[in-house]
Amino acid sequence: MTHPDDAALREAMNRVRLEVGKAVVGQDGTVTGLLIALLARGHVLLEGVPGVAKTLLVRSFSTALGLDTKRVQFTPDLMPGDVSGSLVYDAKNGEFEFREGPIFTNIVLADEINRTPPKTQAALLEAMEERQVSTDGVTRPLPDPFLVAATQNPIEHEGTYTLPEAQLDRFLLKLVVDLPPRDAELAVLRRHAQGFDPRDLAGAGLARVVTAEEIREAQRAAASVSVADDVLGYVVDLAQATRRSPSVELGVSPRATTALLAAAKAWAWLGGSPAITPDHVQTMVVPTWRHRLRLRTDAELEGVSVDAVLGAVLQQTRVPI
Repeated sequence: MTHPDDAALREAMNRVRLEVGKAVVGQDGTVTGLLIALLARGHVLLEGVPGVAKTLLVRSFSTALGLDTKRVQFTPDLMPGDVSGSLVYDAKNGEFEFREGPIFTNIVLADEINRTPPKTQAALLEAMEERQVSTDGVTRPLPDPFLVAATQNPIEHEGTYTLPEAQLDRFLLKLVVDLPPRDAELAVLRRHAQGFDPRDLAGAGLARVVTAEEIREAQRAAASVSVADDVLGYVVDLAQATRRSPSVELGVSPRATTALLAAAKAWAWLGGSPAITPDHVQTMVVPTWRHRLRLRTDAELEGVSVDAVLGAVLQQTRVPI
């Protein structure tokens, strides 16, 4: 179903990409991924080495959306209550009161999430899945829109913990933030030479370009994109192909197929398509599934990558006409 104001909504959401570009250079694909996750009501895991502007990217994205954002620096001594909130005794009233943690915001920047132990990582699980926090028998809803944008350094770096599979499965997309090519890095350096301050986004000219209600309307519009049965069958065929791959120990789950459907709908809507095509599915397979596959140990030792396995799955699976 096409809404009469779809075009205006789409234009507003696409303006976000242009606005973020005022502060971040050469990360158009990552910004688009964040937009897709927001439209699909999902969450994003950003992976990259330190210094590739992951934090600046999320802060710029939040500014362009005009949403409240809070940053949590994940460290080895961070406790679950430091994320979700905790009961605090109020001596004046003689009662315990709930003090909200930084999870109570629109966009949570979970910085270096893999530097904290699994127990604290798990504090995000209910919030990401249910969009609520339960403490002492009381359930408290989180703001709407709500998105967790977590950053992590690659696992081979010292001082990191592997994210539990249950945690990984809650992220709609895993986006790899690569080192910039020479032209982009030169543009970044030129901006800094001209006085750009990454801590002063307003000074860089960033401003809010959409409202929270427009975001919610865009989410509803993206969810209404139609999908034919043969395309649904294509998604299932791709999922089953991951489970049969000789390089894969654990293929994607049914939750992964629904995640791919949601991401493809958002990508189709953002591009102005009233229905999902196999092309939309193919574009979203790698970012939606790369963190949900577990490779066999021998495949990893041979240097096989998850992205390469998914590429082979795409090549070998029949595409509906």
